[in-house]
Amino acid sequence: MTTVLLMGPPGAGKGTHAGHLAGHLGVPVISTGDLFRRNIADGTELGRAAQRYLDAGEYVPDEVTNDMVRDRLAAPDARPGFVLDGYPRTLDQAGVLDEILAGQGRSLDAAVVLQVAADALVDRLLRRAEIEHRSDDTEDVIRRRFEVYHEQTAPLIEFYAARGIHHEVDASPDIDTVRAHVRRVAVRLKPAA
Repeated sequence: MTTVLLMGPPGAGKGTHAGHLAGHLGVPVISTGDLFRRNIADGTELGRAAQRYLDAGEYVPDEVTNDMVRDRLAAPDARPGFVLDGYPRTLDQAGVLDEILAGQGRSLDAAVVLQVAADALVDRLLRRAEIEHRSDDTEDVIRRRFEVYHEQTAPLIEFYAARGIHHEVDASPDIDTVRAHVRRVAVRLKPAA
């Protein structure tokens, strides 16, 4: 069983590299972004609430996110392990994740942090917005999301470093180079067969 959190600022490549890491570990990716988009597309009450916050460049309130993640981690395919993408984003959410996992008799094995400079991230996200027609990716919203990340999420790096489970990956080079770095982390995490 391998349980991993993949974190980094918006545009660092979490979604891209979460799938790669999960493939190496043989576990599912659990992405709050996907959970939010699914709820938004389905027009659920949670989706409508999430859309208001995402459009403003803010995070969805913890109670909504925690409930979605709790349900997803209880799914049978997540029992052998998972790669979390986008959760936890705050120290409070990290505490809830600890409780959820303790209730399931497990804990987080690693926090992999993708690092990229702010200006490079803004450029990446503006290009993605053009390609994918994403309403949540205007320059003002992107910069606000980066600020919120540093205010609320960056403290998690110290939190997980203090536990000895944090791994940093420079996500500024080309995708193949970053993928190779992430693969090296995966090799260290994968349990022996």
